[in-house]
Amino acid sequence: MKHIIKHIALSLAGISILAACNKKLDITPEGAPTSGNFWQTEADAVSGANAMYDQFDNENFYGRGYWWFINASDDMVTGRVKAEGDNIKNFNSSFIGGSYTETQWKMRYIVIKRANDVITHVPSINMDADLKNRILGEAYFFSGLMYFELGYTYGDERAGVPIVNRDSITGDKPIPRSANVNLVYEYVEKELKQAAAHLPYFDEYSADEYGRPHKTAAYAFLSKMFLYKKDYAKAEQYADSVILSGKHQLLDNFADVFTIANNWSSEYIWSVYSNSKAPSGWGSILPGVMLENKGWGKYNGWGYYMPTKELYDAYETGDLRREATILKPGDHFTFYGADQVYASSNSLSGYQFRKYMEPFSYAGGIHLSPNGDHPTTDLNLPLIRYAEVILIKAEAKLMQGKNADAEINMIRHRAGLTDVTNADMTELKRQRRCELAGEWANHHFDLVRWGDAQATYAQPLHGYSGSVIWPARTFKPTIHNVWPVPRSEVTSSNGIVKQNAGWE
Repeated sequence: MKHIIKHIALSLAGISILAACNKKLDITPEGAPTSGNFWQTEADAVSGANAMYDQFDNENFYGRGYWWFINASDDMVTGRVKAEGDNIKNFNSSFIGGSYTETQWKMRYIVIKRANDVITHVPSINMDADLKNRILGEAYFFSGLMYFELGYTYGDERAGVPIVNRDSITGDKPIPRSANVNLVYEYVEKELKQAAAHLPYFDEYSADEYGRPHKTAAYAFLSKMFLYKKDYAKAEQYADSVILSGKHQLLDNFADVFTIANNWSSEYIWSVYSNSKAPSGWGSILPGVMLENKGWGKYNGWGYYMPTKELYDAYETGDLRREATILKPGDHFTFYGADQVYASSNSLSGYQFRKYMEPFSYAGGIHLSPNGDHPTTDLNLPLIRYAEVILIKAEAKLMQGKNADAEINMIRHRAGLTDVTNADMTELKRQRRCELAGEWANHHFDLVRWGDAQATYAQPLHGYSGSVIWPARTFKPTIHNVWPVPRSEVTSSNGIVKQNAGWE
């Protein structure tokens, strides 16, 4: 990945020049592949492939922006007043068109367009065969992953998202949404299978290529996609493709997963990562966003996404994950090389996520962005990790009427808990919640796909003191199971891209 970032800097530096010539990287969702004088050499292929990555360091891509959607769950609250974020959590449509979530759709179609360019043009380039194969695998992976994220965010049985036909030239004409989300998932399946066929295993990469897609990452997202599609047999099948590969295992200590030293451990599958230590910082902004506002005078934390008492109380007595995940008043932790006792002057709940605090423990802030207005760290933020794949398999087995004790007890063992027998979906839901709290695994969409969101959000949320900190909310599954299409996409398409029903 060091290689990636170095070349991204070079390729992005030339974007304005290239765009002026042929608009190769001047991306819109409806745009057609271009050729011009580019896509001629191996260097062009590498540069074009590396351009797929540049959106990931945007603070709104896997950081603050999309996290307002994840913040809708009962696991967390907006740590301090933020009107747009509060409206998102309350399913109030007045947030549509705002800054945080408006670009989620466009940014993912930018990545799709760049992936499509690679898949269209790289096969004809005379270059090293192994490198060509890997670059094509990266493009298929990103295409599949972006469509999966778009599909479950905006699509359901009534409408999917537009699927760009990379084999035809459509100019700038808007593309209607697909008829339903399963059509999107079928496309994701094709793309990720191609990715898996082309990509190496992670352990076949040298360290300077860490952070590129690899075979079990494609299998893992296939497994999760089939879970969302409710094709549980295939969800189990592709989870087994990861598990039986022998490439992954759980770390012995849960807290060790969220340390810089274990960025590339056996539990790693796919993360937000960048080591670009430019003034703008590197990696995901989420740890800084979750940090106490103003970081007790030492770093510019933003004070958002604070755990609730409901999440804290979901853990069984003796569950080692609870204290590794959540800071409560009176807890000791290391901050800037010194022992500190947790207390907050701004957290609405009184809690803070501890899961991503390790980068802040070092004296001198050596693992933190030097740009205090972009509070990123060099900790990998997991998007999917091995423990989630085990839980995907467990859920898929339970939904098929099979016994999933083996998988669930693997997760319980590491948490310091005793075995269960004949575990049911109630146990699965608790383990998924407690294992993956505060992660991109996305508890909000877990509640949606389980059909639990309406009842869960009808209950108020509480803070450390036991007082109500967020009132009960009205969640209407026919509307709120999907998020609204960004207003700019509906407007710029002249209504060809339709809004989700109820969000108009």
